[in-house]
Amino acid sequence: MCSIALQKMRNTDLYMHDLRLIHTDLKPENILLVSSEYIKVPSTKNSQDEMHFKCLPQSSAIKLIDFGSTAFDNQDHNSIVSTRHYRAPEIILGLGWSFPCDIWSVGCILVELCSGEALFQTHENLEHLAMMERVLGPLPEHMIRKSSSSAQKYFRRATRLNWPEGAVSRESIRAVKKLDRLKDLVSRNAGHSKAELADLLYSILRFEPSERLTAQEALEHPFFRNPT
Repeated sequence: MCSIALQKMRNTDLYMHDLRLIHTDLKPENILLVSSEYIKVPSTKNSQDEMHFKCLPQSSAIKLIDFGSTAFDNQDHNSIVSTRHYRAPEIILGLGWSFPCDIWSVGCILVELCSGEALFQTHENLEHLAMMERVLGPLPEHMIRKSSSSAQKYFRRATRLNWPEGAVSRESIRAVKKLDRLKDLVSRNAGHSKAELADLLYSILRFEPSERLTAQEALEHPFFRNPT
């Protein structure tokens, strides 16, 4: 179901990008099922041998909503877009944004579909960047050096993140430390095709926007071409 859901999102994303439109606010709340019909399937039994059921949608058709902040790629862009948890690093760093910011958001959504929790549960920029590094590895130095003057305060000598020294609290440090590496998160939560899913996510959640898969390239990934 996760594979089908993402493929539907990718098709929607591809359609928008073909129109030269950037949604800028992709998140689970803005992706709706077209039909409310569902089926009940057996799930687990409790200690009294009572069967529990889970509800699965009959159709995987989805509808994308909330185009209030959607922009054409040749329009002037606001400096800050996207809901916090799904915001791409180039936005936080003040490097400008384009179609790849939607791709990053879809990557965060897919992880959430698999794990049941938002990948980056934060409300503060430095902590957000620290979470990204915890899950995905160090930010590229060239992006750090090119970051806006307002973002430079998050780094030491414009080469590395000022973390954990700059953390606002011990709770913030603990919130970052409890996160898993992306490959471990996928291994723990995904069912079949773990290797393909991890490869897809690493290709989507690249720090450098120009290195992320496009929507079309993502649809051609083995995760979709060789479903199990």
